[in-house]
Amino acid sequence: MKYAFVLAAISITAAVPAVAQDTAPPKPVTVSGSVGLTTDYRLRGVSQTDKEGAIQGGITIAHESGLYVGTWASNLSGWGTFGGSNMELDLIAGYKMPVGGGALDVGLTWYMYPGGASKTDFAEPYVKLSGTAGPVSLTAGVAYAPKQQALGKWYDDAAGYATQTPQHPGAKNDNLYLWGDAAAGIPNTPVTLKGHIGHSNGNSGLGPNGTSAAPTGEYWDWLLGADLAIKGTPLTLSAAWVDTDISRSKAAYLQPNFASTKNGSSIAGSTAVFTLTAAF
Repeated sequence: MKYAFVLAAISITAAVPAVAQDTAPPKPVTVSGSVGLTTDYRLRGVSQTDKEGAIQGGITIAHESGLYVGTWASNLSGWGTFGGSNMELDLIAGYKMPVGGGALDVGLTWYMYPGGASKTDFAEPYVKLSGTAGPVSLTAGVAYAPKQQALGKWYDDAAGYATQTPQHPGAKNDNLYLWGDAAAGIPNTPVTLKGHIGHSNGNSGLGPNGTSAAPTGEYWDWLLGADLAIKGTPLTLSAAWVDTDISRSKAAYLQPNFASTKNGSSIAGSTAVFTLTAAF
């Protein structure tokens, strides 16, 4: 799942006695989305684009009842064998409801890889709770993907994958991801500071297509960064430092799948990621 930071904009309008104000009624259905360019697509701290750039975009259709559907996509390269269009296409559906001063969001993401290798797609339900603490927006979430072949430990090491001789053909595993996000705007500036921490727990080997939703079986990822809203435009410029606690020694058995094809460096090492996003 992608790092998501919900930045709430609060508008306060003073009431004027005896003067009618034109206020448009809320629409029953709203459509929102974004398209962006990023220097590296990091999914839970691990590069999905061989430490190269990506173009990404998504759209969400939400009903006033709280129901919503959406989709999000990005190009891929260099981590296992997805094949086909080398694209991740996420289909998302859920229900969001107010709880106290925050919101509870329950849904499911279907990770698709169009035209790619078999046994690649998988489903992952999630629950998110968001709210505020003073000027800080907070989100806590859990995503649990039940046992599926795409998440199974088919190969104990990269050598078995290289020869296409799985040690555990047909194996199924589940995957648990816990995370927390925080964001706070700097007063009187267009800058928002943000942070993320997540913990993955899944299979400790390679799946049927040479990947794993939780490389090394269990690890932490984190992000620190800032967003700059460009005044008078729908554009946001973001900068973030992304890292994991996956060491080279812990990931050695995943080589060469778990290395950048450019220079052999780890695709889970620390890096700066810059993104330009246009929202609508």
